[in-house]
Amino acid sequence: MASPLAAALLLIITLTSAPAVDVADGQALPGCQATCGGVNIPYPFGIGARCSRVGFEIACNGSTPFLSGTGYKVLNLSLATSGVLLELPIAWTCYDRSGKQSYSEAPVSFNPQGVYRISDAHNQLFVVGCDVTAYIQSRMDSRSSNAGGYAYEYYTGCVSYCTSAESAKDGRCAGVGCCRVDIPPNLSDNSVGVDDDDEQSLVVRQMIYEFSSCSYGFLVARNSYTFRRADLKMDRNRTMPVWLDWAIRPNGSSAFTCSDAMKKSSYYECKSQHSNCTNAANGPGYTCSCSRGYEGNAYIVGGCTDVDECLYPEKYPCHGVCRNTVGSYECKCKRGSHGNPLKDTCEPNLPRSALLTIGVVCGISFIIILVILMVMVHHRRKLREFFKRNGGPMLENINNIKIFTKEELNQITKNYSIVLGKGGFGEVYMGIVDNKQQVAVKRSISVDEARKKEFANEVIIQSRISHRNVVRLLGCCLEVDVPMLVYEFAPKGSLYDVLHGAKDNTKASLPLGTRLDIAVESAEALSYMHSSATQKILHGDVKSGNILLDENFMPKVSDFGTSRLLSIEKKHTILVIGDMNYIDPVYMKTGRLDEKSDVYSFGVVLLELITRKKPRYDGNNSLIINFFKSYGSEDKTRKLFDEEIMSPEDIEFLQKVGSIAVACLKEDMDDRPTMKQVAEHLQL
Repeated sequence: MASPLAAALLLIITLTSAPAVDVADGQALPGCQATCGGVNIPYPFGIGARCSRVGFEIACNGSTPFLSGTGYKVLNLSLATSGVLLELPIAWTCYDRSGKQSYSEAPVSFNPQGVYRISDAHNQLFVVGCDVTAYIQSRMDSRSSNAGGYAYEYYTGCVSYCTSAESAKDGRCAGVGCCRVDIPPNLSDNSVGVDDDDEQSLVVRQMIYEFSSCSYGFLVARNSYTFRRADLKMDRNRTMPVWLDWAIRPNGSSAFTCSDAMKKSSYYECKSQHSNCTNAANGPGYTCSCSRGYEGNAYIVGGCTDVDECLYPEKYPCHGVCRNTVGSYECKCKRGSHGNPLKDTCEPNLPRSALLTIGVVCGISFIIILVILMVMVHHRRKLREFFKRNGGPMLENINNIKIFTKEELNQITKNYSIVLGKGGFGEVYMGIVDNKQQVAVKRSISVDEARKKEFANEVIIQSRISHRNVVRLLGCCLEVDVPMLVYEFAPKGSLYDVLHGAKDNTKASLPLGTRLDIAVESAEALSYMHSSATQKILHGDVKSGNILLDENFMPKVSDFGTSRLLSIEKKHTILVIGDMNYIDPVYMKTGRLDEKSDVYSFGVVLLELITRKKPRYDGNNSLIINFFKSYGSEDKTRKLFDEEIMSPEDIEFLQKVGSIAVACLKEDMDDRPTMKQVAEHLQL
């Protein structure tokens, strides 16, 4: 048996998903019992003699209501929806290991007076089991049966299969372990047939016996039952909540409407003065309800009483002043306002005095102007704060750096309309200054407070770098939270794009001589930064993507992201920044950044130049590892070289460049050459 807790939960779910029930579903005839076990018993239902209409009798057994003359427990009686919610048994067929069958079709009979119909709108037929067809059969048809036809007027059902318990899924009822089907209207007393659906049923039954020795069929209220795999072994005594539709059907008439009832007063049960008659939707007959503006029991004389609509704004909307009237209500706007309060909030009437109108307009205009002035003052103050915090007073005295305003950068970049590139640190935009010179404007996404404080010193350091192979800093904008930098523009893009193709994967032709020039001049630029500049600067993120090319393929080393962190005599950092495909393993492990770290990264760039392969290519192949494996074998190394530059007379030269790269990539920092030595060795 299902536990009391499970039954209570099922009742809550069923009532929650059921049709709405009116608050007036509790009027019994005077002197009659109004409730049983917490269930309201409204007329035409009743308990005891003269308390109900014929066919609507309810028996109260202790604290449990039942349909009179049956064992079907009543859970809810509703006048508003003309429905009865009760519990009905399930049908089942079971087999033992030998194939012996036992079954129950769970026949139900609750309709001797023709009052009830199974609700087709609020119930479904469920079939649970494996190798089973189940169907509901209703309304005996003696004429067809005697003629050798079907025994019932109505049949409907579905088929369920499963070959294992695991194939049935919790919450799924689509033919595997469970199926369900809508039912037709006008069903009353019925039974459910549960049959095997396989000619070799005994063999199948023995195969599925362990997990589905029984099959089940039952009616149940919509949304109140969810299939679970455990239901393949359901309690055969289980009951299910089912909704019945009821109507006034004199003598169980098969065709009866409101117009028929009104012709004979003894048949007409809408007794209240303010009531309406509605033809039944499920079967013949009619139901009664209170007219709009009234509530209560339409089957009792004087049972429909006036509703105070003002107490139920969610049902009777009023956005103004509500006043109840008999059978209706008034809803008007407050004095000094107008509109349709039944649909929307009332709007205040505008003053008619022209003088007052002018005063209001002037007052509003003054407030708007004041707000604009306050916003402008606040904006200018904020720009000044940014300018000061970002080192504006210090940078104003540097001659070769132009300080751009925020508005000037908006004009130069045409509101940042042309994006040159995006990365983890920010975005780069195309711009054109007054002298028609193209520039690149770099806007960082975010910078920590420590970096903001060092920004002015970093700009000063970069302004002192003077080398034709280092991207030149032209200016900066300080009127923003994160300062923006303006650099000279390199029209050919990065070496990475030229070697490996940009977004369209188009690779430019790059002769060996040009590649050597790029390598030599890039090495000289890094050597300059390490030893020839006024202050030692470590790059920290050397890669082909940070070597830009002008229109003549002259290299320009750019993006001193890590150099800013370590520009003032620092040797260690806890924040390791750089491309993992190029980064020095020593720097990665220890946080120690040395000029030899740049040498290591430059060694990777040299391999890219002579092989035209990415550091990670063809899936997950490592250029460094594969080159080291091939190094020393001319045939193997030759396979890695770019075919465009691998002429016979240049093989020896490419081998020498490869050996320089190998020297740069040595694990021990002390064994690596300096950038100055690399530049000299490349002068082949």
